Order: sequence, then C-alpha cells, then structure tokens
Amino acid sequence: MPLHMLYGIFTVLLGLVFGSFLNVCIYRIPKKEPIVFGRSHCMSCGTTLKPIDLVPVFSFIFLGGKCRHCKAKISIRYPLVELLNTGLWISAFYIFGYSFKTLTAFAFISGLIVLSFIDIDTKTIPNGLVIYLLVVGALNCIADNSSPLYGKLIGIFACGLPLLVIALVSRGGMGGGDVKFAFAAGLFLGWQHSLLALFIAFVTGAVFGLVYMLITKKDGKSPIPFAPFLSLGMVISMFFGDSLIRFYLSLFS
Repeated sequence: MPLHMLYGIFTVLLGLVFGSFLNVCIYRIPKKEPIVFGRSHCMSCGTTLKPIDLVPVFSFIFLGGKCRHCKAKISIRYPLVELLNTGLWISAFYIFGYSFKTLTAFAFISGLIVLSFIDIDTKTIPNGLVIYLLVVGALNCIADNSSPLYGKLIGIFACGLPLLVIALVSRGGMGGGDVKFAFAAGLFLGWQHSLLALFIAFVTGAVFGLVYMLITKKDGKSPIPFAPFLSLGMVISMFFGDSLIRFYLSLFS
C-alpha cells in the first residue's frame, strides 16, 4: 500500500478519535467541567459508558442511535461532529501534505469546530478557546514560511478590527466573543485570507439570516451565532484562499 494512502487512513482514524474528544469539549467546557478527567456517561440515565459505547460513529450506528442501557435517543450531532472533524482533517492533509503546517491546520480546524458548536449552544465564546487559537496561530507563524510574519500580524487587525467597529456602532449587534475570536484567528490566516474569510462569513451569515426569518417568521432582532459562519469562512479561506484571491485579482488585470 502506498505511503500516502497509509497516512491518509491514519489521518481518518485519528480524526474520528479526536472528533469524539471534541464532543466532550463541546459539552463540558461551557459547564466548566474537566475535559480530560471523568468518565463519559449517558445524559439520560447517568450510566458510565464502556469502550464499546464510545467507538466514534460506529457505536452510534450499531446501537441504533440509542443508549444501550436506557434506550434514550443519542443526538445525531455526535457522529456528525466526528465526521466533520475527520473530513476537514483529511482535506487539510491532502492540501498541505507532509508538513508541520498540516498539524497546525488540524489544531486550528478542531478549535473552530468546538468554538462554533459552543456558540450555537450557549451564544458565548469561552476565553480559553480564544487563547488556544492564539497559540495555534503563533505555532503556524513558525511552521508556515509561505508568507512574511508581518502579514500574519496584520491579519490580527484585518480580521478583528472590522468586527470591533461593528460591535461598537451596533451596540450589541456583534458580541465581544466574536471580536476576540476574530482577532485570535487572524494571526493564523494572515491579512489577505482574513479579509476573504470575513467576506464569506458576512455573505453566508446574511443568506442564512434571511432564510431563517422567512422560515420562522421571526424578525431580525433574533440573535444568530456568528462564529459558525466566521469559522466556515476561515476554513474555506485556508483551503482555497490563494485560488480565490488570484481569481478575484484576475478580474481587474
């Protein structure tokens, strides 16, 4: 079997395992519970789960999406998070190849997933995750020599300042957590990719907001978490940013 395929299979397995850990983080971080210590348990009956209950994706399928003890339904989100993390990891591996950049991309992607789902659940962004993204961004500055350091430092402000201005002008229309998240993530992306990520986030967020209002018949004052859209923009920009920016510039050449 080719070495590239072996690494791909290893990435899939590792992505599933870490995806399962992300589910733990999403549930426990807002509750300020330890994410490493403490056995997993059923949310309905409280029974401590055994290894057979915790195999990523496959346990959900084999158990029919129900607890083995009390038969309570298990949220479909658990395997979806595992598959999402795995799919993005394998994409990062095939885009960035055998490099330290791939490892920082893995860490960045998983952080975005945890942060986005916590924002969906609680409408808050924990400061610990913001610090985590800053650390990952700093490591990426060391790993990625494709762009100068000053471009990445400018990315902090290119991504964060527009949201800070919106937050100040709208007086609550943009949360402080989103602003801190944008500042931290900008270090990883650099200024060009940060601006692209913001553009994608605003467009997808606006489209979703309009569709949401049409379906639910609610007004525009209903809060919609912005972190998932910003995370989407960041992933797209990280994977395809260079091609999208070149295409945009070619329109004016």
